[in-house]
Amino acid sequence: MIFNQTIKNINRIRSVIQVLLKYGFEDVVVNTPLKNLIPQNKKINWARQDKSIFEYSRWERVRMVTEELGATFIKLAQVLSNRPDILPSELIDELEKLQDEAAPFSPEQARAIIEEETGQSVDELFSYFEDRPMGSASIGQVHRARLQDGKDVVVKVRRPKVKQLVRTDLELLKEFIRLTENYLKRQGILNPMDIVETFEATIKKELDYGIEARNLQQFRNFYAKETRFSVPIAFKELSTEKVLVMELVHGCKITDTQQMEAWGLDPRKIAETGMDIYLKQIFEFGYFHADPHPGNILVQKDGSICLIDFGMVGKLLKRDKLAFAGIIVSMANKDPRSMALNFRRLAIDSDIEDMRNFEYRLSELIEEFASLELEEINMSALTIGLQRIIYDYKLKIPGSVFLILRALVILEGIGERIHPEFQTFEFFKPYGRKIMMEQFSIKDITSDILFTGSQFLSFLNKFPGEFKYILKKVRKGELHFNVHYHGFEPLTKKINSVANRLVLTLLICTLVMASTLVLINHVGHSWYGAPVLTWIGYTLAGFLSLLLLLSVLRNRR
Repeated sequence: MIFNQTIKNINRIRSVIQVLLKYGFEDVVVNTPLKNLIPQNKKINWARQDKSIFEYSRWERVRMVTEELGATFIKLAQVLSNRPDILPSELIDELEKLQDEAAPFSPEQARAIIEEETGQSVDELFSYFEDRPMGSASIGQVHRARLQDGKDVVVKVRRPKVKQLVRTDLELLKEFIRLTENYLKRQGILNPMDIVETFEATIKKELDYGIEARNLQQFRNFYAKETRFSVPIAFKELSTEKVLVMELVHGCKITDTQQMEAWGLDPRKIAETGMDIYLKQIFEFGYFHADPHPGNILVQKDGSICLIDFGMVGKLLKRDKLAFAGIIVSMANKDPRSMALNFRRLAIDSDIEDMRNFEYRLSELIEEFASLELEEINMSALTIGLQRIIYDYKLKIPGSVFLILRALVILEGIGERIHPEFQTFEFFKPYGRKIMMEQFSIKDITSDILFTGSQFLSFLNKFPGEFKYILKKVRKGELHFNVHYHGFEPLTKKINSVANRLVLTLLICTLVMASTLVLINHVGHSWYGAPVLTWIGYTLAGFLSLLLLLSVLRNRR
Protein backbone atom coordinates (compact mmCIF):
# COMPACT_ATOMS: atom_id res chain seq x y z
CA MET A 1 0.00 0.00 0.00
CA ILE A 2 2.83 2.38 0.96
CA PHE A 3 4.68 1.40 -2.23
CA ASN A 4 1.61 2.10 -4.36
CA GLN A 5 1.14 5.51 -2.72
CA THR A 6 4.81 6.32 -3.32
CA ILE A 7 4.48 5.35 -7.00
CA LYS A 8 1.33 7.44 -7.27
CA ASN A 9 3.08 10.49 -5.81
CA ILE A 10 6.07 10.01 -8.11
CA ASN A 11 3.74 9.89 -11.12
CA ARG A 12 2.00 13.04 -9.91
CA ILE A 13 5.33 14.81 -9.36
CA ARG A 14 6.35 13.78 -12.87
CA SER A 15 3.17 15.37 -14.21
CA VAL A 16 4.10 18.56 -12.31
CA ILE A 17 7.56 18.44 -13.90
CA GLN A 18 5.95 18.07 -17.32
CA VAL A 19 3.87 21.20 -16.72
CA LEU A 20 6.96 23.11 -15.51
CA LEU A 21 8.84 22.15 -18.66
CA LYS A 22 5.86 23.04 -20.82
CA TYR A 23 5.91 26.61 -19.51
CA GLY A 24 9.67 27.12 -19.71
CA PHE A 25 10.83 26.37 -16.16
CA GLU A 26 13.70 24.03 -17.04
CA ASP A 27 15.87 25.83 -14.46
CA VAL A 28 13.59 24.67 -11.63
CA VAL A 29 13.90 21.07 -12.85
CA VAL A 30 17.55 20.97 -13.93
CA ASN A 31 18.89 22.73 -10.81
CA THR A 32 17.04 20.53 -8.30
CA PRO A 33 16.69 16.79 -7.56
CA LEU A 34 13.54 16.84 -9.74
CA LYS A 35 15.77 16.03 -12.72
CA ASN A 36 16.33 12.53 -11.26
CA LEU A 37 12.60 11.77 -11.54
CA ILE A 38 12.48 12.17 -15.35
CA PRO A 39 12.82 8.77 -17.05
CA GLN A 40 15.67 8.66 -19.59
CA ASN A 41 13.38 7.56 -22.41
CA LYS A 42 11.06 10.54 -21.83
CA LYS A 43 13.49 13.42 -21.45
CA ILE A 44 13.36 14.29 -25.13
CA ASN A 45 9.60 13.80 -25.38
CA TRP A 46 9.02 16.12 -22.42
CA ALA A 47 11.01 18.98 -23.91
CA ARG A 48 8.99 21.89 -25.30
CA GLN A 49 8.60 22.31 -29.03
CA ASP A 50 6.87 25.70 -29.02
CA LYS A 51 9.15 28.60 -28.04
CA SER A 52 6.34 31.19 -28.09
CA ILE A 53 5.78 30.60 -24.37
CA PHE A 54 8.67 32.99 -23.74
CA GLU A 55 6.60 35.84 -25.09
CA TYR A 56 4.99 35.77 -21.61
CA SER A 57 6.77 37.06 -18.50
CA ARG A 58 8.10 34.62 -15.91
CA TRP A 59 5.32 35.59 -13.48
CA GLU A 60 2.63 35.09 -16.11
CA ARG A 61 4.01 31.61 -16.71
CA VAL A 62 3.85 30.89 -12.95
CA ARG A 63 0.13 31.72 -13.10
CA MET A 64 -0.32 29.42 -16.12
CA VAL A 65 1.41 26.55 -14.30
CA THR A 66 -0.85 27.12 -11.27
CA GLU A 67 -4.00 27.09 -13.40
CA GLU A 68 -3.01 23.84 -15.10
CA LEU A 69 -2.11 22.04 -11.85
CA GLY A 70 -5.63 22.44 -10.50
CA ALA A 71 -7.79 23.49 -7.56
CA THR A 72 -5.40 23.02 -4.59
CA PHE A 73 -2.62 24.93 -6.30
CA ILE A 74 -5.04 27.72 -7.25
CA LYS A 75 -6.17 27.94 -3.62
CA LEU A 76 -2.54 28.13 -2.49
CA ALA A 77 -1.84 30.89 -5.00
CA GLN A 78 -4.90 32.84 -3.80
CA VAL A 79 -3.69 32.61 -0.20
CA LEU A 80 -0.19 33.72 -1.26
CA SER A 81 -1.66 36.68 -3.14
CA ASN A 82 -2.40 38.13 0.33
CA ARG A 83 1.26 37.76 1.44
CA PRO A 84 3.35 40.49 -0.22
CA ASP A 85 5.92 40.09 2.55
CA ILE A 86 7.16 36.84 0.98
CA LEU A 87 6.42 37.28 -2.75
CA PRO A 88 7.37 40.07 -5.19
CA SER A 89 4.61 42.46 -6.23
CA GLU A 90 4.77 41.40 -9.91
CA LEU A 91 3.91 37.82 -8.95
CA ILE A 92 1.17 39.03 -6.58
CA ASP A 93 -0.45 40.89 -9.49
CA GLU A 94 -0.58 37.68 -11.54
CA LEU A 95 -1.87 35.48 -8.70
CA GLU A 96 -4.72 37.91 -8.06
CA LYS A 97 -6.04 37.09 -11.57
CA LEU A 98 -6.71 33.45 -10.61
CA GLN A 99 -10.39 32.54 -10.25
CA ASP A 100 -11.64 29.77 -7.99
CA GLU A 101 -14.09 28.20 -10.43
CA ALA A 102 -15.00 24.56 -11.02
CA ALA A 103 -17.62 22.60 -12.91
CA PRO A 104 -20.64 21.76 -10.72
CA PHE A 105 -21.14 18.21 -9.52
CA SER A 106 -24.46 16.43 -10.04
CA PRO A 107 -27.59 17.24 -7.97
CA GLU A 108 -27.86 13.54 -7.10
CA GLN A 109 -24.46 13.72 -5.41
CA ALA A 110 -25.43 16.92 -3.59
CA ARG A 111 -28.65 15.35 -2.31
CA ALA A 112 -26.82 12.19 -1.20
CA ILE A 113 -24.28 14.24 0.80
CA ILE A 114 -27.04 16.28 2.49
CA GLU A 115 -28.97 13.15 3.45
CA GLU A 116 -25.87 11.34 4.70
CA GLU A 117 -24.80 14.31 6.84
CA THR A 118 -28.19 15.27 8.32
CA GLY A 119 -29.77 11.80 8.56
CA GLN A 120 -32.91 13.11 6.82
CA SER A 121 -34.06 13.10 3.22
CA VAL A 122 -33.96 16.33 1.23
CA ASP A 123 -37.78 16.22 0.94
CA GLU A 124 -38.10 16.00 4.73
CA LEU A 125 -35.74 18.94 5.26
CA PHE A 126 -36.99 21.25 2.53
CA SER A 127 -40.30 22.03 0.90
CA TYR A 128 -38.31 23.15 -2.13
CA PHE A 129 -34.75 22.36 -3.27
CA GLU A 130 -33.29 23.76 -6.50
CA ASP A 131 -31.09 21.15 -8.21
CA ARG A 132 -29.30 23.69 -10.35
CA PRO A 133 -26.58 25.31 -8.19
CA MET A 134 -26.39 29.09 -7.76
CA GLY A 135 -22.59 28.89 -7.91
CA SER A 136 -19.78 26.35 -7.91
CA ALA A 137 -16.16 26.52 -6.68
CA SER A 138 -13.30 24.13 -5.95
CA ILE A 139 -14.44 23.42 -2.37
CA GLY A 140 -18.20 23.18 -2.89
CA GLN A 141 -21.34 24.57 -4.48
CA VAL A 142 -24.46 26.46 -3.35
CA HIS A 143 -28.12 25.52 -3.86
CA ARG A 144 -31.23 27.53 -3.13
CA ALA A 145 -33.90 25.90 -0.95
CA ARG A 146 -36.87 26.55 1.35
CA LEU A 147 -37.34 25.06 4.80
CA GLN A 148 -40.59 23.39 5.79
CA ASP A 149 -41.55 26.49 7.82
CA GLY A 150 -41.25 28.67 4.67
CA LYS A 151 -37.88 30.28 5.31
CA ASP A 152 -35.72 30.74 2.21
CA VAL A 153 -32.19 29.41 2.65
CA VAL A 154 -29.02 28.63 0.76
CA VAL A 155 -27.35 25.25 1.16
CA LYS A 156 -23.58 24.95 0.73
CA VAL A 157 -22.49 21.38 -0.05
CA ARG A 158 -18.86 20.31 0.01
CA ARG A 159 -17.56 18.72 -3.17
CA PRO A 160 -17.31 14.89 -3.04
CA LYS A 161 -13.84 13.56 -2.13
CA VAL A 162 -12.38 17.09 -2.09
CA LYS A 163 -10.85 16.54 1.35
CA GLN A 164 -8.94 13.48 0.13
CA LEU A 165 -7.85 15.38 -3.00
CA VAL A 166 -6.57 18.30 -0.93
CA ARG A 167 -4.75 15.93 1.45
CA THR A 168 -3.02 14.20 -1.51
CA ASP A 169 -2.06 17.51 -3.11
CA LEU A 170 -0.71 18.81 0.22
CA GLU A 171 1.51 15.73 0.52
CA LEU A 172 2.67 16.38 -3.04
CA LEU A 173 3.38 20.04 -2.25
CA LYS A 174 5.47 19.11 0.79
CA GLU A 175 7.43 16.55 -1.22
CA PHE A 176 7.94 19.10 -4.01
CA ILE A 177 9.20 21.68 -1.48
CA ARG A 178 11.63 19.16 0.04
CA LEU A 179 13.09 18.54 -3.43
CA THR A 180 13.32 22.23 -4.41
CA GLU A 181 13.77 24.04 -1.06
CA ASN A 182 17.39 25.08 -1.62
CA TYR A 183 16.60 26.37 -5.11
CA LEU A 184 13.58 28.35 -3.85
CA LYS A 185 15.66 29.92 -1.07
CA ARG A 186 18.20 31.08 -3.65
CA GLN A 187 15.29 32.74 -5.47
CA GLY A 188 14.41 34.74 -2.35
CA ILE A 189 11.60 32.54 -0.94
CA LEU A 190 13.17 31.98 2.48
CA ASN A 191 10.61 29.76 4.22
CA PRO A 192 8.74 27.71 1.58
CA MET A 193 7.77 24.88 3.96
CA ASP A 194 6.27 27.39 6.44
CA ILE A 195 4.20 28.80 3.56
CA VAL A 196 2.75 25.36 2.73
CA GLU A 197 2.03 24.60 6.41
CA THR A 198 0.24 27.94 6.82
CA PHE A 199 -1.79 27.22 3.70
CA GLU A 200 -2.62 23.76 5.07
CA ALA A 201 -4.14 25.34 8.21
CA THR A 202 -6.12 27.84 6.09
CA ILE A 203 -7.60 25.37 3.62
CA LYS A 204 -8.52 22.92 6.39
CA LYS A 205 -10.70 25.66 7.89
CA GLU A 206 -12.37 26.27 4.53
CA LEU A 207 -13.09 22.56 4.19
CA ASP A 208 -15.06 22.56 7.45
CA TYR A 209 -18.39 24.37 7.04
CA GLY A 210 -18.90 24.03 10.80
CA ILE A 211 -16.22 26.71 11.27
CA GLU A 212 -18.06 29.07 8.92
CA ALA A 213 -21.27 28.48 10.88
CA ARG A 214 -19.46 29.47 14.09
CA ASN A 215 -18.04 32.57 12.39
CA LEU A 216 -21.55 33.62 11.37
CA GLN A 217 -22.82 33.21 14.94
CA GLN A 218 -19.83 35.12 16.34
CA PHE A 219 -20.51 38.09 14.08
CA ARG A 220 -24.22 38.01 14.94
CA ASN A 221 -23.29 38.21 18.63
CA PHE A 222 -20.99 41.19 18.04
CA TYR A 223 -23.60 43.08 16.03
CA ALA A 224 -26.76 42.08 17.90
CA LYS A 225 -27.66 45.76 18.52
CA GLU A 226 -26.48 47.10 15.16
CA THR A 227 -29.27 48.35 12.87
CA ARG A 228 -27.12 49.30 9.87
CA PHE A 229 -25.52 45.87 9.50
CA SER A 230 -26.75 42.29 9.54
CA VAL A 231 -25.32 38.79 9.25
CA PRO A 232 -27.24 35.77 7.87
CA ILE A 233 -28.54 33.20 10.33
CA ALA A 234 -26.75 29.85 10.25
CA PHE A 235 -29.03 26.91 11.02
CA LYS A 236 -26.50 25.01 13.11
CA GLU A 237 -28.85 22.10 13.79
CA LEU A 238 -28.89 21.39 10.01
CA SER A 239 -25.21 22.19 9.38
CA THR A 240 -22.23 19.85 9.53
CA GLU A 241 -18.64 19.71 8.30
CA LYS A 242 -19.88 19.05 4.73
CA VAL A 243 -23.17 21.00 4.69
CA LEU A 244 -24.02 24.57 5.69
CA VAL A 245 -27.61 25.81 5.75
CA MET A 246 -27.95 29.56 6.14
CA GLU A 247 -30.53 32.29 5.64
CA LEU A 248 -31.02 33.56 2.08
CA VAL A 249 -30.43 37.31 1.98
CA HIS A 250 -32.53 39.35 -0.43
CA GLY A 251 -30.64 42.35 -1.71
CA CYS A 252 -28.44 43.78 -4.44
CA LYS A 253 -24.69 44.04 -4.80
CA ILE A 254 -23.24 47.17 -3.25
CA THR A 255 -22.13 48.30 -6.72
CA ASP A 256 -25.68 48.14 -8.14
CA THR A 257 -26.39 51.88 -7.87
CA GLN A 258 -29.46 51.74 -10.13
CA GLN A 259 -31.26 49.30 -7.84
CA MET A 260 -30.32 51.29 -4.74
CA GLU A 261 -31.61 54.51 -6.27
CA ALA A 262 -34.82 52.71 -7.31
CA TRP A 263 -35.30 51.84 -3.61
CA GLY A 264 -34.76 55.49 -2.68
CA LEU A 265 -31.30 54.89 -1.19
CA ASP A 266 -28.26 57.18 -1.55
CA PRO A 267 -25.27 55.12 -2.78
CA ARG A 268 -22.87 57.62 -1.22
CA LYS A 269 -24.35 57.05 2.24
CA ILE A 270 -24.19 53.30 1.68
CA ALA A 271 -20.47 53.54 0.77
CA GLU A 272 -19.74 55.58 3.90
CA THR A 273 -21.70 53.17 6.10
CA GLY A 274 -19.90 50.18 4.61
CA MET A 275 -16.44 51.62 5.31
CA ASP A 276 -17.45 52.64 8.84
CA ILE A 277 -18.77 49.12 9.55
CA TYR A 278 -15.59 47.51 8.30
CA LEU A 279 -13.27 49.78 10.32
CA LYS A 280 -15.39 49.09 13.39
CA GLN A 281 -14.79 45.36 12.86
CA ILE A 282 -11.04 45.92 12.77
CA PHE A 283 -10.49 48.48 15.50
CA GLU A 284 -13.23 47.68 17.99
CA PHE A 285 -13.65 43.93 17.77
CA GLY A 286 -10.36 42.91 16.10
CA TYR A 287 -12.41 40.30 14.21
CA PHE A 288 -13.28 41.06 10.61
CA HIS A 289 -14.71 39.70 7.36
CA ALA A 290 -11.62 39.12 5.20
CA ASP A 291 -13.13 38.93 1.69
CA PRO A 292 -15.29 42.04 1.10
CA HIS A 293 -15.57 41.90 -2.70
CA PRO A 294 -18.83 43.31 -4.21
CA GLY A 295 -20.48 39.86 -4.46
CA ASN A 296 -20.14 39.39 -0.70
CA ILE A 297 -21.59 42.79 0.29
CA LEU A 298 -25.35 43.02 -0.20
CA VAL A 299 -27.54 46.08 0.31
CA GLN A 300 -31.10 45.39 1.48
CA LYS A 301 -34.18 47.42 0.65
CA ASP A 302 -34.17 49.18 4.03
CA GLY A 303 -30.59 50.40 3.44
CA SER A 304 -28.88 47.97 5.82
CA ILE A 305 -25.76 46.13 4.68
CA CYS A 306 -25.38 42.36 4.90
CA LEU A 307 -22.10 40.46 4.53
CA ILE A 308 -22.13 36.89 3.26
CA ASP A 309 -19.50 34.12 2.89
CA PHE A 310 -17.64 33.95 6.20
CA GLY A 311 -15.25 31.18 5.17
CA MET A 312 -12.36 33.63 5.53
CA VAL A 313 -12.18 35.90 8.58
CA GLY A 314 -9.25 37.76 10.10
CA LYS A 315 -8.28 38.34 13.73
CA LEU A 316 -6.10 41.13 15.07
CA LEU A 317 -4.56 41.00 18.55
CA LYS A 318 -4.75 44.14 20.67
CA ARG A 319 -1.01 44.88 20.48
CA ASP A 320 -1.07 44.45 16.68
CA LYS A 321 -4.09 46.74 16.49
CA LEU A 322 -2.22 49.46 18.43
CA ALA A 323 0.93 49.06 16.31
CA PHE A 324 -1.02 49.16 13.02
CA ALA A 325 -2.92 52.27 14.10
CA GLY A 326 0.41 53.79 15.20
CA ILE A 327 1.86 53.31 11.70
CA ILE A 328 -1.04 55.17 10.09
CA VAL A 329 -1.09 57.97 12.71
CA SER A 330 2.71 58.36 12.49
CA MET A 331 2.43 58.68 8.73
CA ALA A 332 -0.26 61.33 9.09
CA ASN A 333 2.01 63.19 11.56
CA LYS A 334 5.03 62.82 9.20
CA ASP A 335 7.05 61.07 11.92
CA PRO A 336 9.28 58.37 10.35
CA ARG A 337 10.96 57.45 13.67
CA SER A 338 7.63 56.69 15.35
CA MET A 339 6.52 54.87 12.21
CA ALA A 340 9.67 52.71 12.32
CA LEU A 341 9.15 51.88 16.01
CA ASN A 342 5.53 50.85 15.35
CA PHE A 343 6.70 48.67 12.46
CA ARG A 344 9.08 46.94 14.87
CA ARG A 345 6.19 46.47 17.34
CA LEU A 346 4.00 45.03 14.59
CA ALA A 347 6.60 42.63 13.20
CA ILE A 348 6.58 39.08 14.55
CA ASP A 349 10.23 38.91 13.56
CA SER A 350 12.54 41.48 12.00
CA ASP A 351 16.23 41.71 11.24
CA ILE A 352 16.72 45.39 10.50
CA GLU A 353 20.48 45.97 10.77
CA ASP A 354 20.37 49.67 9.89
CA MET A 355 17.44 51.43 11.58
CA ARG A 356 18.61 54.79 10.20
CA ASN A 357 18.28 53.49 6.64
CA PHE A 358 14.87 51.98 7.50
CA GLU A 359 13.68 55.36 8.84
CA TYR A 360 14.98 57.01 5.67
CA ARG A 361 12.89 54.66 3.50
CA LEU A 362 9.80 55.43 5.57
CA SER A 363 10.57 59.15 5.36
CA GLU A 364 10.66 58.87 1.56
CA LEU A 365 7.24 57.20 1.62
CA ILE A 366 5.85 59.92 3.89
CA GLU A 367 7.24 62.71 1.69
CA GLU A 368 5.78 61.05 -1.39
CA PHE A 369 2.28 61.17 0.09
CA ALA A 370 2.74 64.53 1.86
CA SER A 371 3.10 66.18 -1.55
CA LEU A 372 -0.32 64.93 -2.65
CA GLU A 373 -3.68 66.57 -2.16
CA LEU A 374 -6.10 64.69 0.10
CA GLU A 375 -8.24 63.55 -2.82
CA GLU A 376 -5.14 62.16 -4.56
CA ILE A 377 -4.14 59.87 -1.69
CA ASN A 378 -5.39 56.32 -2.12
CA MET A 379 -5.03 53.07 -0.18
CA SER A 380 -3.82 51.17 -3.23
CA ALA A 381 -0.70 53.32 -3.65
CA LEU A 382 -0.05 53.36 0.11
CA THR A 383 -0.44 49.59 0.33
CA ILE A 384 2.03 49.05 -2.52
CA GLY A 385 4.54 51.34 -0.80
CA LEU A 386 4.20 49.62 2.58
CA GLN A 387 4.35 46.15 1.05
CA ARG A 388 7.51 46.99 -0.89
CA ILE A 389 9.24 48.12 2.32
CA ILE A 390 8.06 45.00 4.18
CA TYR A 391 9.35 42.77 1.38
CA ASP A 392 12.70 44.56 1.00
CA TYR A 393 13.45 44.42 4.74
CA LYS A 394 12.14 40.83 5.15
CA LEU A 395 9.78 41.83 7.97
CA LYS A 396 7.57 39.02 9.21
CA ILE A 397 4.19 40.69 9.67
CA PRO A 398 0.96 39.07 10.98
CA GLY A 399 -1.06 37.76 8.03
CA SER A 400 -4.18 39.61 9.24
CA VAL A 401 -2.50 42.94 8.46
CA PHE A 402 -2.23 42.03 4.78
CA LEU A 403 -5.85 40.90 4.78
CA ILE A 404 -6.79 44.34 6.16
CA LEU A 405 -4.74 46.20 3.55
CA ARG A 406 -6.18 44.06 0.76
CA ALA A 407 -9.72 44.57 2.05
CA LEU A 408 -9.25 48.34 2.36
CA VAL A 409 -8.06 48.51 -1.24
CA ILE A 410 -11.14 46.53 -2.38
CA LEU A 411 -13.47 48.74 -0.31
CA GLU A 412 -11.83 51.90 -1.62
CA GLY A 413 -12.40 50.66 -5.19
CA ILE A 414 -16.07 49.98 -4.38
CA GLY A 415 -16.40 53.39 -2.73
CA GLU A 416 -14.93 55.23 -5.71
CA ARG A 417 -17.39 53.48 -8.06
CA ILE A 418 -20.46 54.61 -6.15
CA HIS A 419 -19.19 57.73 -4.33
CA PRO A 420 -17.19 60.24 -6.47
CA GLU A 421 -15.82 62.09 -3.40
CA PHE A 422 -14.93 58.94 -1.45
CA GLN A 423 -11.73 59.43 0.62
CA THR A 424 -10.65 56.41 2.66
CA PHE A 425 -8.27 58.32 4.92
CA GLU A 426 -11.05 60.57 6.18
CA PHE A 427 -12.83 57.49 7.59
CA PHE A 428 -9.59 56.07 8.96
CA LYS A 429 -8.41 59.07 11.00
CA PRO A 430 -10.95 59.01 13.87
CA TYR A 431 -10.38 55.30 14.46
CA GLY A 432 -6.62 55.79 14.45
CA ARG A 433 -6.84 58.56 17.05
CA LYS A 434 -9.28 56.57 19.16
CA ILE A 435 -7.03 53.51 19.23
CA MET A 436 -3.96 55.59 20.10
CA MET A 437 -5.84 57.17 23.03
CA GLU A 438 -7.04 53.79 24.29
CA GLN A 439 -3.54 52.73 25.25
CA PHE A 440 -3.35 55.67 27.69
CA SER A 441 -6.70 54.98 29.35
CA ILE A 442 -6.84 54.09 33.07
CA LYS A 443 -8.27 50.68 32.18
CA ASP A 444 -5.44 49.80 29.80
CA ILE A 445 -2.69 51.16 32.07
CA THR A 446 -4.11 49.21 35.03
CA SER A 447 -4.35 46.09 32.89
CA ASP A 448 -0.71 46.47 31.79
CA ILE A 449 0.43 47.03 35.39
CA LEU A 450 -1.45 43.98 36.61
CA PHE A 451 -0.05 41.87 33.76
CA THR A 452 3.51 43.05 34.41
CA GLY A 453 3.04 42.47 38.13
CA SER A 454 1.75 38.94 37.58
CA GLN A 455 4.71 38.21 35.28
CA PHE A 456 7.13 39.52 37.91
CA LEU A 457 5.47 37.50 40.70
CA SER A 458 5.61 34.43 38.46
CA PHE A 459 9.33 35.04 37.98
CA LEU A 460 9.86 35.36 41.75
CA ASN A 461 7.89 32.17 42.31
CA LYS A 462 9.90 30.16 39.77
CA PHE A 463 13.33 31.65 40.50
CA PRO A 464 14.19 29.56 43.64
CA GLY A 465 13.42 26.30 41.84
CA GLU A 466 15.37 27.33 38.74
CA PHE A 467 18.31 28.51 40.85
CA LYS A 468 18.25 25.23 42.83
CA TYR A 469 18.31 23.32 39.52
CA ILE A 470 21.39 25.27 38.37
CA LEU A 471 23.18 24.62 41.69
CA LYS A 472 22.37 20.91 41.36
CA LYS A 473 23.92 20.85 37.88
CA VAL A 474 27.02 22.64 39.20
CA ARG A 475 27.32 20.23 42.13
CA LYS A 476 27.20 17.25 39.77
CA GLY A 477 29.78 18.80 37.50
CA GLU A 478 27.36 19.05 34.60
CA LEU A 479 27.56 22.84 34.23
CA HIS A 480 30.83 24.61 33.45
CA PHE A 481 31.77 28.16 32.57
CA ASN A 482 35.12 28.99 31.01
CA VAL A 483 35.58 32.75 30.53
CA HIS A 484 38.88 34.32 29.45
CA TYR A 485 39.21 38.05 29.03
CA HIS A 486 42.07 40.58 29.10
CA GLY A 487 41.91 44.36 29.32
CA PHE A 488 38.16 44.50 29.91
CA GLU A 489 38.30 46.00 33.43
CA PRO A 490 36.65 49.32 32.41
CA LEU A 491 33.95 47.43 30.53
CA THR A 492 33.40 45.17 33.55
CA LYS A 493 32.94 48.19 35.81
CA LYS A 494 30.51 49.69 33.31
CA ILE A 495 28.51 46.44 33.15
CA ASN A 496 28.40 46.28 36.97
CA SER A 497 27.16 49.87 37.07
CA VAL A 498 24.46 49.19 34.48
CA ALA A 499 23.43 46.00 36.32
CA ASN A 500 23.10 47.89 39.60
CA ARG A 501 20.93 50.52 37.94
CA LEU A 502 18.82 47.81 36.34
CA VAL A 503 18.24 46.14 39.72
CA LEU A 504 17.34 49.50 41.23
CA THR A 505 14.93 50.21 38.35
CA LEU A 506 13.23 46.81 38.80
CA LEU A 507 12.88 47.49 42.52
CA ILE A 508 11.31 50.89 41.83
CA CYS A 509 8.88 49.36 39.30
CA THR A 510 7.96 46.62 41.78
CA LEU A 511 7.25 49.17 44.52
CA VAL A 512 5.10 51.27 42.17
CA MET A 513 3.13 48.26 40.92
CA ALA A 514 2.65 46.84 44.40
CA SER A 515 1.56 50.23 45.77
CA THR A 516 -0.86 50.67 42.88
CA LEU A 517 -2.38 47.22 43.51
CA VAL A 518 -2.84 48.13 47.20
CA LEU A 519 -4.45 51.43 46.15
CA ILE A 520 -6.82 49.70 43.71
CA ASN A 521 -7.89 47.08 46.26
CA HIS A 522 -7.91 49.52 49.29
CA VAL A 523 -5.85 47.21 51.50
CA GLY A 524 -5.21 48.25 55.13
CA HIS A 525 -5.74 51.55 56.95
CA SER A 526 -6.16 54.76 54.98
CA TRP A 527 -4.46 58.10 55.38
CA TYR A 528 -5.61 61.13 53.40
CA GLY A 529 -7.78 58.96 51.14
CA ALA A 530 -5.15 56.31 50.30
CA PRO A 531 -3.87 53.20 52.13
CA VAL A 532 -0.83 53.74 54.36
CA LEU A 533 1.06 50.98 52.50
CA THR A 534 0.54 52.90 49.25
CA TRP A 535 2.08 56.06 50.76
CA ILE A 536 5.06 54.05 52.06
CA GLY A 537 5.58 52.30 48.72
CA TYR A 538 5.41 55.51 46.67
CA THR A 539 7.75 57.31 49.12
CA LEU A 540 10.36 54.54 48.90
CA ALA A 541 10.01 54.47 45.10
CA GLY A 542 10.53 58.24 44.96
CA PHE A 543 13.60 58.06 47.21
CA LEU A 544 15.15 55.26 45.13
CA SER A 545 14.34 57.16 41.93
CA LEU A 546 16.25 60.17 43.32
CA LEU A 547 19.25 57.94 44.08
CA LEU A 548 19.10 56.50 40.56
CA LEU A 549 18.98 59.99 39.03
CA LEU A 550 21.97 61.17 41.12
CA SER A 551 23.93 58.07 40.03
CA VAL A 552 23.23 58.79 36.37
CA LEU A 553 24.20 62.50 36.70
CA ARG A 554 27.40 61.66 38.60
CA ASN A 555 28.58 59.24 35.89
CA ARG A 556 27.91 61.75 33.12
CA ARG A 557 30.51 64.16 34.55
